[in-house]
Amino acid sequence: MLKVRCPVCDREMEGADCSERPDAPFCSARCRLIDLGRWLGERYVIRPEKETENPAQSDDEYSIP
Repeated sequence: MLKVRCPVCDREMEGADCSERPDAPFCSARCRLIDLGRWLGERYVIRPEKETENPAQSDDEYSIP
């Protein structure tokens, strides 16, 4: 028996496997759409590990011949 919580509403769900929950990992289609809206509204952000000041410039531009 699997016990997991919905990442949106924190409701506990039980089931033998994921096939019993068609909206997994969410408890319902409503929570799935709420999560999608958060991504589209840019409330969730994945930041790059390392940012450079100007990514268009490379190290070769600063070399002296």
